[in-house]
Amino acid sequence: MPMVKAFSYGSGSFEIANALQHTRVNYFAVAYADEGVELRKNGIITPIMVMNPELQSFEQMLQYNLEPEIFSFSLLEQFANYVSVNNKQVTFPIHIKLDTGMHRLGFEEKDITSLIEKLKQYSFLQVKSIFSHLAASDDATLDDFTHLQINLFDKLSAQIMQTLSYPTLRHICNSGGISRFPEAHFNMVRLGIGLYGVGVNNEEQKHLLNVSSLKTTISQIRKIEVGETVGYSRKGKITKPTTIAVVPIGYADGLNRKLSNGVGHLYIKNRPAPIVGNVCMDMCMIDITDINAQEGDEVIVFNSAETLQSLANILGTISYEILTSVSARVKRIYLQE
Repeated sequence: MPMVKAFSYGSGSFEIANALQHTRVNYFAVAYADEGVELRKNGIITPIMVMNPELQSFEQMLQYNLEPEIFSFSLLEQFANYVSVNNKQVTFPIHIKLDTGMHRLGFEEKDITSLIEKLKQYSFLQVKSIFSHLAASDDATLDDFTHLQINLFDKLSAQIMQTLSYPTLRHICNSGGISRFPEAHFNMVRLGIGLYGVGVNNEEQKHLLNVSSLKTTISQIRKIEVGETVGYSRKGKITKPTTIAVVPIGYADGLNRKLSNGVGHLYIKNRPAPIVGNVCMDMCMIDITDINAQEGDEVIVFNSAETLQSLANILGTISYEILTSVSARVKRIYLQE
């Protein structure tokens, strides 16, 4: 079950889903029904699980055959009532989310008996899968907690399965869990950040290739004299003769403004060029004094897992945020072998 939510982690929902559909993956997962509707309208026929179904999205879910994650009794009752009135099919698929320690969404251990009774009552809802989410699968220091989660999930899901008259899938492993806990694969896994080439640790990273690059070009090159300033609020103070390249990418494109004033840098010909002054909405300026560059030359924001992680480290965040922050106005170009 590949994760194609959040614009496929910034890579493009339909394009990624379409490529994966041809490899015959079993499921896709999106966060909201609108994301699933977009995929359906673009020809994606693979089953799609919606992780945050909302009351106002029920009509879309039935119309486009999107399968909701059910994580509470109120949601279960609301969806069952809607399906009983509006569904033309004998059954409709759902996915049961269990909370085994993440404490975000899901039924807890104390809920299982009542949940089983409700599922018997709503027999027209077919449980396609039972799943949970690992809170710390990428952190070896928390493996004891991860094992507790896996064992609890095995126990609770088995209780539910015993009451069903049909087989169902089970899944708990995210990207970190897939590589680090093979004994917990059950019969499906959910591949997220790993799908896009970002490993859970250095050893895994050796076997993965980053799938996306963020790049732009130099718009203008200019010489700036000592005492002049560059950019808004005159933050880019020039203390020696400097060659500046103006680059058409800014915070509206996903280049974080916290990278301003030398905190971050872009790459030209594999050499780092510090950002000078404040990052603007649509542009930034970089110091290329020691780099032989021309207008029109390629400028890299990130093009590998290493440069992506370096950017995340500078900002005190994670690769996920960098990828998903690249705005929709940034043109995507897809290359496929």
